[in-house]
Order: sequence, then C-alpha cells, then structure tokens
Amino acid sequence: MSHLQEAISRYNKILEAPPHKDLSWVKILHEQMEAERLSAGGRLLCPFLRPNFVTRKQYESMVKTGEALMSAIERMEQMTLATPALLARVQLLPAEKMLAAVDPGYHMSEVAARFDLHLSNGTLQVVQYNADSPAGLAWAEGLADIFYDCPPVKEFRKRYTLTRIGGKKYFLSALLKAYKQFAGPKKPNIAILEFRTPFTGSGQGGEYQLFRDFFREAGYATEIVSPEQLEYRNGVLRSGNFEIDLIYRRISVQEFLMRFDLSHPLVQAYRDHAVCVVNSFRSEMTHKKALFGLLTDETLTAKFPAVERRAIRDHVPWTRLVTPGKTAYRDRTIDLLDFIHQQREKLVLKPNDDYSDQQSFVGSELDQQAWERAVRQAQRSPYVVQERVEPAMSVFPMMTYGHLEYREMQVDVHPQTFLGKVSGCASWLSGGAAGAYSSSGGLAATFILDQK
Repeated sequence: MSHLQEAISRYNKILEAPPHKDLSWVKILHEQMEAERLSAGGRLLCPFLRPNFVTRKQYESMVKTGEALMSAIERMEQMTLATPALLARVQLLPAEKMLAAVDPGYHMSEVAARFDLHLSNGTLQVVQYNADSPAGLAWAEGLADIFYDCPPVKEFRKRYTLTRIGGKKYFLSALLKAYKQFAGPKKPNIAILEFRTPFTGSGQGGEYQLFRDFFREAGYATEIVSPEQLEYRNGVLRSGNFEIDLIYRRISVQEFLMRFDLSHPLVQAYRDHAVCVVNSFRSEMTHKKALFGLLTDETLTAKFPAVERRAIRDHVPWTRLVTPGKTAYRDRTIDLLDFIHQQREKLVLKPNDDYSDQQSFVGSELDQQAWERAVRQAQRSPYVVQERVEPAMSVFPMMTYGHLEYREMQVDVHPQTFLGKVSGCASWLSGGAAGAYSSSGGLAATFILDQK
C-alpha cells in the first residue's frame, strides 16, 4: 500500500470511528459553506467528506511540469502569431483572429491559466489547458480553509501535515503586475466582467463575489459589471459613474462574441489601450484544443529547450486537428483519417472549443459503426483527435440521506498558474467522463500531504 493509500485509509477509519461517525459535524460544515458562499445554483459545491490529498512529490511534479509547459505554450503562441499557416491550424473564427492580433499591452498573454491533470500511480497526464476564463480558484481556497479545521481533518492532522494551496493573493499580484506593465504605477479601479446580474444578498451570485470582496479588502475599488453596462467615451471605459482601468474577464471570448460584435465598447477600449483586460482576448488562441496539436508536432518544437520538449513528450497527449492528410505519430508517417478509423480503442474526438455545443466521443465506448459516424461529424466542424488519457479514480466518502457511503469518483486536478508560475490547486470530482457534470460531482478541498 502506498503512502497516499495508507493516509486515505486512515482518514476513512477516523470518519467511521466515534465521535465522527454520527455525521453531526457535517451539518456544521455545510452551514459554513453556505455562510462563505461556497455554493452555485443553490447547491453546495462540495458534497464530499474527505479532501483530495496530493503528495508532496506529486505537487512538485505539477509545479515543474506546469511551469515548463507554460513556457512552451508562450513560445508556441508567439510562433503562431507570427506564422499565418500555424494560426490557420488553430481554427480561430474571424472575429477571434482579429482580437488575437491586438497587443494586450503586457508581456504574457495568460496572466492566469489552469491545467486539468490526471494524477495516477506516479504518472501525470495533462488533459486540458484553460487560459480563456479559468474559474474555481476562490472556491477551492474557501473549501480548503473550512475543511482544514473540521473535526475529522483536525484528528487526521495529528498524524499528517496538510498544506493549503491557496492562490487568491497570487492572482491579485499577477493582475497588478500585468496592469503595471500596461499603465505604470497607477492604482487601478477593477471591474469583474460577468454575464450574471450582480447580486448582493448572502448566498446569491457566485465566485466573482468572493473575488470582489477580496480585491476590496486589499484596497482596490472593485465592481461587478456585465457587458451591457459598459460604455466608452472620451477615452474612458465606465459602468455608470465607475471608471474602469482593469478588467478581470470571467466571460469566454466565444460567449462574448455570441452576443456582441467588434463594435462593443469593451472591444473599442481594448483596441485603444484604454483598458487592461485580463486575460487578454489573445488567450482564446491557446484555449483551443488544437494548441496541443501544435505542441505535439515535433517539427515545430525541435528547437524548444530540452526541458519543455520533455514535458510535452511525457505529459501532453498526442493531438491533431481532424483533417485529411499525412502526419507524424511516434516517429512514423500516417494517413490521419485512416489512423483514426483503425485506432478507435485508444483515441478520443473532442470539439476544438469547449464552448461549442458539440460532444466528445471516446472510441473505447463506441462500436466501430458509431465511431465512423463520429469521425464524419468531426470532419464537418473543428475537432481534434487525441490519445485517450486513462482517468484517475479514487473512492470518496459522502453523506447520502444522513448515512455515510463511499463512491468511486474520477479525480481531475487543476493546478492554477499566474504569469507562468504554479500557485494554487483545485480538484474536481465526477461520476462520469472528464469534466462532465453529474449529480454527485463537485469540488473537493485540496491539500498537500506530508507525513509527520
């Protein structure tokens, strides 16, 4: 039994022993979640009674791998912007391409980003990269704070050292560094851009409220605004009487462009460098799954530093945009469509953009006829084919109708990066496919685990 498995077994025994097995402490835990606004749509974010533990070795691997990949992604982004043929392979919409061409006014396009990883049996595999509007950071930090002092965890900490992996302060620091590059030492007014109507009542709204309160506590005038509230005149972007210097964008580029065009006040102010937008609209380029197709094309990365090439080779699944033609796979040349048809068991088909209404297809879950239909669909709209990553599974305790039960869940670990550095981590648990919604799914508090 591994060190991690032993720790999980010990935690479960604590749950099942007096005084915790009556689960009376869970009601208090849930009340704390409500009080700290750790809910969405009236549902608590975390239905689990155990945190997700990440060993020190796993966390150090996440940091090393994540930072090497962030450097490679930034390098690939610069290459792509300078090379029309590479930009075409990303499959941006015309409006997305126009926005990507605008210099955001600071050096790094992704001020904040998030990886989706599977950690299993000493391996680390990247499933996805989100640089467009990564979420979950404030919620994850709030859950860790609450769980750290709940009775079973306090008992568990007598034997193990748990380290919280919060990232809110690192995010604010990254926001301010980007703004300093953009405008100099001026103290900015911050707007958090959301589609939702801003609520102020307890338990209403979402994660953006937690960020608003955190920014205000740090001394920065902050308002939650929706795109409809913005106006741009005399070189100033504002919402009502609130003048905006820095926007924390929590709306994806795709979501924005589905409702507005390039004449919107935000776009005008962005083009005029009248407002600093984080993340920039350029981040949509690296949010596309075709990015992994560029990273895993060794003809493009041959001159990247060795540490970056190794991180890509060891941790990023082979990916290609689904188009007819020849490509490379494990040092051999293949006809891509023939290869997809023949290798169903080890491949998945995914829409190039998460915000489309297209579904993903896992080859091992389909028969050959259904797979061939999926391949035809993937040729009609932008899709990527990717080597399937084995999901990471673990058993978690939950309270169901007042009773303790254990369920096997898929565990997706989300390290957060700020200006290329990993600081902060969340865990998403689901009963189905990666990232899929399920009635038992939700966030879990995440801690680094060390033995005392």
